[in-house]
Amino acid sequence: MVEVSTSILSVKKGKEAETFFALEQAKTDYFHIDVMDGKFVKKDTYNKMLEYCQYIKRISTLPLDVHLMVEDIKKAILDFSSLEPNIITFHLEACKDEQEVWDIINLIKDFHCKVGISVKPETDIKQIFKFLPYIHMCLVMTVEPGKGGQTLLTDMVNKISVVKDYIEQNDLDVDVEADGGINLRTAKDVKKAGANILVAGTAILSAVNYKTIIEELKKTS
Repeated sequence: MVEVSTSILSVKKGKEAETFFALEQAKTDYFHIDVMDGKFVKKDTYNKMLEYCQYIKRISTLPLDVHLMVEDIKKAILDFSSLEPNIITFHLEACKDEQEVWDIINLIKDFHCKVGISVKPETDIKQIFKFLPYIHMCLVMTVEPGKGGQTLLTDMVNKISVVKDYIEQNDLDVDVEADGGINLRTAKDVKKAGANILVAGTAILSAVNYKTIIEELKKTS
């Protein structure tokens, strides 16, 4: 089953309530929370995403899919875990060594959250293989992290295939999430490669009808 995680990065101030309600009615599966610190990536959305998460928790029961693009992962986990997200994903590249990766995995589990690890486009996907049996999701960045509205890097489709093949060959229960440049044109190849969770922001929020595009993104063929 293909699920859709709608990025709320570009939700306009003053339009939060109507947008979040509309997305819930349109059957998005998750709210995707793009947490940036202005260090790991240039953009800083940290406080805005905290505010939006707090808002969502007051009006919706949909799960939060928190994507940490930050240097200080532990602080961000402490800040966002209080909002009871369904999953917290951190970047492999933000960890100084393998031990820190294990420490972060265990910390997220201590807060009873699912664990995701994300990799940037230039990172060899095989670097994540040893961690896959201990996490719930692999997030493949199909653009450079840090801003919305980018064009999907077609080489990343093969990266999705590689990690999906490894998951299946080792009989692992791990979701593959694709994030960046996902729209009705690019979603077909990404899904065929093995991604079962699609992150889309611009494509959904710029559409006339959220429900229609979300339904199209979810189609398995």
